[in-house]
Amino acid sequence: MARAQFRNKLLGTAAVAALAAGGLISTGTAHAAAAVPAHAVTGYWQNFDNGATVQKLADVPDDYDIIAVAFADAAGTPGAVDFTLDPAVGYGSEQQFKDDIKAKQAAGKSVIISVGGQNGTVSVSDDASANAFAASITGLMDEYGFDGVDIDLENGLNATYMTKALKAVHDKKSDVVVTMAPQTIDMQSPSTEYFKTALGIKDFLTVVNMQYYNSGSMNGCDGKVYSQGSVDFLTALACIQLENGLAPSQVGLGVPASPSGAGSGYVEPAVVNAALDCLTKGTGCGGFTPSKTYPGLRGAMTWSTNWDAASGNAWSKAVGPKVHGLP
Repeated sequence: MARAQFRNKLLGTAAVAALAAGGLISTGTAHAAAAVPAHAVTGYWQNFDNGATVQKLADVPDDYDIIAVAFADAAGTPGAVDFTLDPAVGYGSEQQFKDDIKAKQAAGKSVIISVGGQNGTVSVSDDASANAFAASITGLMDEYGFDGVDIDLENGLNATYMTKALKAVHDKKSDVVVTMAPQTIDMQSPSTEYFKTALGIKDFLTVVNMQYYNSGSMNGCDGKVYSQGSVDFLTALACIQLENGLAPSQVGLGVPASPSGAGSGYVEPAVVNAALDCLTKGTGCGGFTPSKTYPGLRGAMTWSTNWDAASGNAWSKAVGPKVHGLP
């Protein structure tokens, strides 16, 4: 169950081992991060070619406020990650990629590095791996100018040590943007490892964009079972997070940009917009209506900007203005 079902495997390098062992490498690319808008659209940018539109960061529409570069993968040291720019995306050099990051940031966007994906095997399960993870993330932020990190680990997560690792990143980078993309099963209860991690970093967590797709039926906050592909699935599952400790500004709706972006669970942009209205204004609801409204809801996420482009950017053209027009 993943956004990246067609993704290529990225290769780590030995450079991260040095980061973990001997401190952080700074290349002088630090910058003052732009504040994430109160209502934001997140999009994943594919660092690989899987049949979606191949694009550079400069091609990502302005409707996206947070661009998550997918993906960083495990390196040689347990817990450490690294990023390798895929030649398939068309950059002539890494410097061109870094320049595109800076240009997006100059336009007020946040560009972050996503860790994991469906095939990601990063394990942060003890003090050493937590330290290595934090060191490698801050190292990538320094090297590429990333504003933060997205946690998209779909093969298990240890709340104790991931929380420790993310707090260490925040200690080094106080303005870090931290997003998460758990699967639906991972956010059914505050007792799950993903939910515990989100609550453990609540004082600096930017947003949890749960994946409302590639999922079976799930319980809503009212105890009823809902099937994916409906407005009720989006609203009743978001309610669990909203009523169990996360601020509305830390909750986003993660959906595929097109039917090709996921194995199941695609909904038309109009359904996403109805769910946003239901949660923020109490209108547009289906069979489930929340007991209160959450006007501070952060917004929406999609996999991916590339699949969006393959459909003429229909998703971002519809959902972007809706998110940015929320109360």
